[in-house]
Amino acid sequence: MSVSYAQLQQESPGIFTEACPSRTVLDHVMSKWGVLVLLSLTDGTRRWGELRRSVDGISEKMLATTLRTLAADGIVERTSYPEVPPRVEYSLTPRGVELMERVMPLMSWIQVNADDIVRR
Repeated sequence: MSVSYAQLQQESPGIFTEACPSRTVLDHVMSKWGVLVLLSLTDGTRRWGELRRSVDGISEKMLATTLRTLAADGIVERTSYPEVPPRVEYSLTPRGVELMERVMPLMSWIQVNADDIVRR
């Protein structure tokens, strides 16, 4: 392991405490729907319907809320085109790409180990 929890706390006292902004970011990024939306966007720009189909089980309301939150956090970019019918596309921002470069190894680990963990 390259960095320990103690090292993080030493570098940033108070990190991950209840009042720390890190908790908010963790909630937004690692929530059930947040991480699945971000995973879908690692494949490139997607429209609303594509996201809805790729994130199995998400409701329209939850997709809208998740995208709004991730866009406000500067992780997802929402681009609206003045066309009829309206076209809106979502993509990862540079910060979102950087985030997912770090999250994807965790997702790969989960992919390899999920069946064994759930069987226990």
